[in-house]
Amino acid sequence: MLLSRLSDVAAPPRSAALSFEARRAFGGLLPLIDDPELQDLLIQVSGGVGGLWLDRGEAPERVAGWEAPVGAVRELAIGLIAAGGRHLDELHPCADVHLGGGIRAHAVLPPVAVSGTAISVRLPRAAPPRFEDLVAGGLCDPATAGRLAALIGARRNLLISGGTGTGKTTLLAALLDLAPARARIITIEDVAELRLSHPNRVSLEARQANAEGAGEIGVDRLLREALRMRPDRIVLGECRGAELVTMLSALNTGHDGAATTLHASRLEGVPARLEALGALAGLDAAALARQAASALHFAVHLERDASGSRRVGGLGRFRLRGEVLALEPV
Repeated sequence: MLLSRLSDVAAPPRSAALSFEARRAFGGLLPLIDDPELQDLLIQVSGGVGGLWLDRGEAPERVAGWEAPVGAVRELAIGLIAAGGRHLDELHPCADVHLGGGIRAHAVLPPVAVSGTAISVRLPRAAPPRFEDLVAGGLCDPATAGRLAALIGARRNLLISGGTGTGKTTLLAALLDLAPARARIITIEDVAELRLSHPNRVSLEARQANAEGAGEIGVDRLLREALRMRPDRIVLGECRGAELVTMLSALNTGHDGAATTLHASRLEGVPARLEALGALAGLDAAALARQAASALHFAVHLERDASGSRRVGGLGRFRLRGEVLALEPV
């Protein structure tokens, strides 16, 4: 597997990045956080009891004999979200937080989670892999690696697509670290999980509303703020809503060297996904196509095979065909 085959010998344990509150919330599960092979820790209630699933790169496997009361799973969910600075209750039954070191927790309470509380914890490698490490682990062939590095050097605007768990965020961070040290990188995320080693980086994270419904700062607002922060490269952690239009507008005003990620099952489906997101902001397909073809230069699609290995499945160059957005395979 691409990530788990890389050595973690020199890396500190992942739990070292957690706050005291997060460590206390995990309780007896804390030793699992330091398992270098573990990628996802999942807890969900089914049949009136909480079960634990662990994914070490191939598929989630249930831990035999592990059970927890419904109330304990709920308290764990509330504690993890609180440790990340957000709140989880009947009015806000879904939440996503960054706990430190790229560790991300998501939780859903009932009745939204029909059978009971569901918790998902995403665990990155203790030390972010370098781009050359990813290539050595099977990400792509040397020619493709050289092309990707050249695109970063040429300040091309990149969109990294793929399904869940294909390594989009990992590749994005590794590529950004190839940017010159003098380049000022502004990253904008709903939940901060991009881990860069780059020396000139500012990280912005969205904020949800408080219990009174005030104080929310969304990704779209952060994108506008980033434009006033003298960025050399603007990075949107993930395109998932109407903020796509703000991103495209910014890139069309001369902000090259930008990057973002997008959930898509295949490279050919990227234009349709962008059109769907543009529709959320009131853009028709033709208007979105003109903006995207001008703002985005290349798409890099990642795939994950049955063994858990991640690799580049294809590259495409954005083109406008009539009034339709298209990707020309590279």
